[in-house]
Amino acid sequence: MKRIVCFGPGPQFKGGIANYNTSLAKAFDASGDVEVHIVSWTQQYPAIIPRDFIDRKSRQDQLKGTGIKVHYITNYNNPFSWIKTTRLIKNLKPDLVVFQWAIAIQGLPLGYIARKLIRSGHHVVFDLHFVKQKEGSTLDILLTKFGIKNANSYVVHARQTADELSSLFSMRTFTLVEGAVSGKIQNPVLKLYHPVYDMFKPDPDFNKELVKSQMGLKENVFLFFGFIRKYKGLHLAIEAFAKLASMRNDVSLLIVGESFWDTLDNKKFTARLKNRLFGIAKKIFLRKQDDERDYNPLRLIDDLNIRDKVVVVNDFVPNEEVHRYFQVSDNLLLFYLTATPSGVESIGYNFRMPMLASSVGHFPETVQNGVNGYLAVSEDTNDMLRIMNLAIVKPIDRKNIESTAQNMSWHNYARSIMSLTSSR
Repeated sequence: MKRIVCFGPGPQFKGGIANYNTSLAKAFDASGDVEVHIVSWTQQYPAIIPRDFIDRKSRQDQLKGTGIKVHYITNYNNPFSWIKTTRLIKNLKPDLVVFQWAIAIQGLPLGYIARKLIRSGHHVVFDLHFVKQKEGSTLDILLTKFGIKNANSYVVHARQTADELSSLFSMRTFTLVEGAVSGKIQNPVLKLYHPVYDMFKPDPDFNKELVKSQMGLKENVFLFFGFIRKYKGLHLAIEAFAKLASMRNDVSLLIVGESFWDTLDNKKFTARLKNRLFGIAKKIFLRKQDDERDYNPLRLIDDLNIRDKVVVVNDFVPNEEVHRYFQVSDNLLLFYLTATPSGVESIGYNFRMPMLASSVGHFPETVQNGVNGYLAVSEDTNDMLRIMNLAIVKPIDRKNIESTAQNMSWHNYARSIMSLTSSR
């Protein structure tokens, strides 16, 4: 029996990486003759970060019916917990340890733990959701180098990420493999799709027209879903939609997501203190333009006088309610400024949603223009307007999206990662 450790946020956390790590663990567990452990953070970031990362709304047990064991042990702010984490993983004697890498600030603890495991002869894999940080900071490169350098192999979801990895470690030679590994390969980089989330399922009894009426939505609904972050380009989506709404009376914009930096009660002293300390740290370590705490694209709704055509759910959505917003919508907006493979895109595939995306990052690899969506010129709201209107007059056949999604299963993804054990 193989034993696999999935290191990353466990199911008590909210956000795409927690969903991803949990889904990957479930895929390993379902593959048969595998014992799976999730080794999770208790706190993922420096204590001064003013944000609540715990999912306090979802009710379903995501691990029900599995044999997965979860160990909440690693505290970013407590180096002694890093030592305990290393000891725990070593005692489990895993055949494979898969780290989720999604933010440079975690470089110190992950780099420490991975180095200790490599020196003990364990097979370490970094599943890279990025190499070049979206927001950018003076510390990113150093933290990323330290965090991910100790690995036997890597997984990427886009060729761009593989290129950034090669650039970061220019003295190393990597072998890019698409699909499963066969035989011994030095420094393999496995390029795989971002799997389609199977934890979000359509409701077969969903009455789309009734829910549209209840929510005050018009005939053609465009959806923005997920955390509101600047790199996701919601301001561009709103500006492009405003232009569309001036031309047509049959369109609505549905915005569903939590403002990333607005999850704490600022009436509390601890929240105000965290905001103050975090602001000081931002000024020291980040370029001024990278501080997005004042990013508030929702104010554009009133500025552009489109309040009657926009529905906003500015909150974290429990897993059980995600289907409602995807099933009531017609097209998914992904007008990102920068993009590594997107969990929101993956959810969209599960609901057979046409993708309207910017031509940045990996989107030109996954969105086939006119087949499963349309691509717009990055940061060009006139071109975004063009493809939004095109999606109405020449709608994407959802059967095309279904055929794409069938090839992006978690089962195939997990099987490909397990093949890395043969590369040693």
